[in-house]
Amino acid sequence: MLSAALAGVLSVLAFLLFLNTWKKKKNLPPGPAPWPVIGNLHQLNRLAPYETLTELGEKYGSVYTIYFGWNPVVVLYGYDTLKDALLGQADDFSGRAIVPVFERVAHRKGLVFSNGTHWQQQRRFSLATLRSFGMGKRSIEERVTEEATFLVEFFQRKQGKPFNPASRVTAAVSNVICSIVFGDRFDTEDETFQTLLRMVNENITFLGKRGFQMYNTYPNILKWLPGEHHKIFQNVSMLQTYLRGLIDNHLLSRDPNCPRDFVDSFLNKIEEEAGNPDSHFTMDSLTYTTFNLFIAGTETTSSTIRWALRFMLAYPEIQKKIQNEIDSVLGSEKCPSLEDRVRLPYTDAVIHEVQRFASIVPNGLPHEALYDIKFKGYTIPKGTQIITFLHSALNDKKYWDNPELFNPDRFLDENGKFIKNEAQIPFGAGKRSCIGEALAKTEIFIFFVSILQKFTLKSAPGEGGPIQLMGGGTRAPVPFNVCAEWRL
Repeated sequence: MLSAALAGVLSVLAFLLFLNTWKKKKNLPPGPAPWPVIGNLHQLNRLAPYETLTELGEKYGSVYTIYFGWNPVVVLYGYDTLKDALLGQADDFSGRAIVPVFERVAHRKGLVFSNGTHWQQQRRFSLATLRSFGMGKRSIEERVTEEATFLVEFFQRKQGKPFNPASRVTAAVSNVICSIVFGDRFDTEDETFQTLLRMVNENITFLGKRGFQMYNTYPNILKWLPGEHHKIFQNVSMLQTYLRGLIDNHLLSRDPNCPRDFVDSFLNKIEEEAGNPDSHFTMDSLTYTTFNLFIAGTETTSSTIRWALRFMLAYPEIQKKIQNEIDSVLGSEKCPSLEDRVRLPYTDAVIHEVQRFASIVPNGLPHEALYDIKFKGYTIPKGTQIITFLHSALNDKKYWDNPELFNPDRFLDENGKFIKNEAQIPFGAGKRSCIGEALAKTEIFIFFVSILQKFTLKSAPGEGGPIQLMGGGTRAPVPFNVCAEWRL
């Protein structure tokens, strides 16, 4: 009886403490009332958290607050709000939230999960080095075209029989970034390579699930309890160990006077700053940065291409219009190049609509207020996590008519010419936008056009129908098979 009474008193005290803390943050944006201890976690849709964020945005407006446990999280909802924050107050919103999952994965080092001087130096060096090895230039197209050729040959060997294209598309995309970072491609049939890619997919999918938020809220408890998070950290350890092995091989074979790739260039930078005790270029930061590039350069681009293929199965009339345009501009033999994009406006419009509709990473990666931020009459306290809700921009009814519909024509004017829409920000915006955006656009265009130039895609017998989504915070269609019929 005494223990029950004590528990009751402690619960009341905890609630009063929580209520007092909550009221002290009264200049935060509005939002749903949180529960003690769990905040608003119970409200999140377990399979699609972004749906809950959309519902709350419609109710509470363009800036609102939810609680993950005791911690307030500010959500930026709608394109205008994201533009005002990420572009209008770019420095204020450039912080990355180093939540417990990221802390354990990267220890505040590398290109993505870091802040301050370390992040600035890693990003500046990475951008310059990736460009020197062709990213955003014509030379990178040769690598993309090579992988597209291998992918087309794989499709052709299937002789129109059903197959799941996912693993080979992912391998082809990954080989492009691997050739830049590590100087070589992998055999797409290699079992180890396929295992690495599967682990990347598992980890990216985990980022948007409720389990991700649960671990970040209660890390000291959940690290002792069973759950999916253990598999995620195991994947990270295996990936980083493998990548470190590739780096060690570079140490044995490199010529400092003739860097072959990103890793060689980074090793040169480490040597250059060997006498600087405050250097941010170390073997650890190299490992974490290559880890970032490997994941970022693999999963979201390949997922976009898989979405594009799935849409072609769902909309054969759109597929036919694309093929007619490709035939009239490129014919059957000319390999597509990025410079052809302007002459293929309908194809370009379809690709943009795929990216908009797919909204692959709807929440983006979390930001953080590195100091108190004044925004739209509210105060976002230092240390507060910020969700830049990209999905809300890609479905903003102010900028898109009937955003729930797949409609490539929204990117075309009355003369059939491609038109931009400023709310199209699948790569994010501002200082934390995707470093590989130019490469991703090149890959998506060349891979997609190469496939439709050579094949007509049809659903496997017994499949087809409306597109259904996998559960999770990332948006991905359920696995599907395709029949690729040779057109030539």
